[in-house]
Amino acid sequence: MYLCTRNFPEMSIWHNIFCVITAPKYGWELINETNIPVGKVLKSAYFPLLCVLGLSCFVPMIYDHTISFSTSLMTGIVMFSTYFISYYLISYLLEGFYPELAKTDGAKARLNDFILYNLIFLVLLIILRNLLPSDFTPVLFLMVYLPWMAYRGTDHLFVKKDKVAKFVVISSALLLGLPLALRAILGLFIIK
Repeated sequence: MYLCTRNFPEMSIWHNIFCVITAPKYGWELINETNIPVGKVLKSAYFPLLCVLGLSCFVPMIYDHTISFSTSLMTGIVMFSTYFISYYLISYLLEGFYPELAKTDGAKARLNDFILYNLIFLVLLIILRNLLPSDFTPVLFLMVYLPWMAYRGTDHLFVKKDKVAKFVVISSALLLGLPLALRAILGLFIIK
């Protein structure tokens, strides 16, 4: 795959996102090599994507005239808040389950990269789903790809071979389940 080569002229966050989604093993290696600070990934990719996610909640108003502006606004706020809070909660929980993955600043940065790039994948899927005129189930089915991305990222985190399966199960459950739970809880505040 030419776009995921080291010779590609622009080694950026967006290039890393593309590579980690299309070729996870190589993408995680590339993320290790480029060593982009977590703060830069947050400011340049994750937070802007959360804003786009919030705005994409208004698109269904075009296709479904029963959805009001206030409902779309509240849904956008809930979606933004869900993934904003999820990043920090998942980081806290994974550090608690696997303190050895956050012993040093470098290890903690790799763990946060792991969480961020996986959440970016999920946010992109939700944005795509919001842009489609119907509830297109195959887009949500793509979420089952996340455990594969997580598995390929275990080398990036230097997870011990005997703990890989358990780590993939726990991290995938947190990455997929926590945003769903938060969305359900925050969704209770949406007035229909």
